[in-house]
Amino acid sequence: MSFRNRCIIAGANGLIDLSIPIEGSRNTAAFIRDVKIDNVLKWQMIHWRGITSAYNRAPWFEFYADELLQFYETRYTYLWDWNLDLMYWVLKQLKVEVKVDFTDRYEKQITDEDIADYRNKILPKNSIRYAGECPVYSQVFEHRLGFHPNLSIIDLLFCEGNNAAGLLRS
Repeated sequence: MSFRNRCIIAGANGLIDLSIPIEGSRNTAAFIRDVKIDNVLKWQMIHWRGITSAYNRAPWFEFYADELLQFYETRYTYLWDWNLDLMYWVLKQLKVEVKVDFTDRYEKQITDEDIADYRNKILPKNSIRYAGECPVYSQVFEHRLGFHPNLSIIDLLFCEGNNAAGLLRS
């Protein structure tokens, strides 16, 4: 299980796991570029309803909602394409300029000391371990459920808007 096809948001009744269904097995060793989305299921509609229910009262929801909705109205074949487009959209919203490079082959060991390898470190089953690295900010249901670290970046965007990038730098 990995975050390559899932994220977690906070709803009125607690955490909500949004998972994009994939075709075939759950083989986590498959190359991400080869993983196809199972579009037979109505996952996009389900996800968008969950996002809207969880964040329609967030201070920045209306600011980002229309652009984010495009990801839930566009049919993607490959998970890689959906993730890449969403990553570029998030970077644009955060006004963060980073150089994104891709390898042409999988390397089991990263030997370059300048590269941090988190491929097998932050997983759904152990993400709470990295909670200390998350900024604390006001969340929609924090008054009822407490603060939840390590949620999807959309939680931070909807709740903090233009302040999101600054919180990530601190």
